[in-house]
Amino acid sequence: MQYNDKVVGASKTENFTARQNMLANMAKALGHPARIAIIEYLLKVNTCICGDIVNELPLAQATVSQHLKELKNAGIIKGSIEGTAICYCVDEKALKVLQTFFINISIKLQKKNNSCC
Repeated sequence: MQYNDKVVGASKTENFTARQNMLANMAKALGHPARIAIIEYLLKVNTCICGDIVNELPLAQATVSQHLKELKNAGIIKGSIEGTAICYCVDEKALKVLQTFFINISIKLQKKNNSCC
């Protein structure tokens, strides 16, 4: 199926801008309730060690580690090694990118007349 000279349903990331790919990766990382819970916890405590998160969530340590890895790969959280533990915190720059994206959507929706479908 064609739409504006592009194949609808194409998932080749090279067809999209770096910004679009970054936002999509961040959105995908946010697509699990455990990851939302991790971010909320990190915002509440400002920084923490992986074991703290494991104690907070009803998930196994390996599962929490996998969710942390997904969030870190998407650039939403940062981790630093402190002795034998990894201390995690939210990457404020990443949250600013997401905030700007959603603010721009809100602004455009407010300016738009309600003549959509």
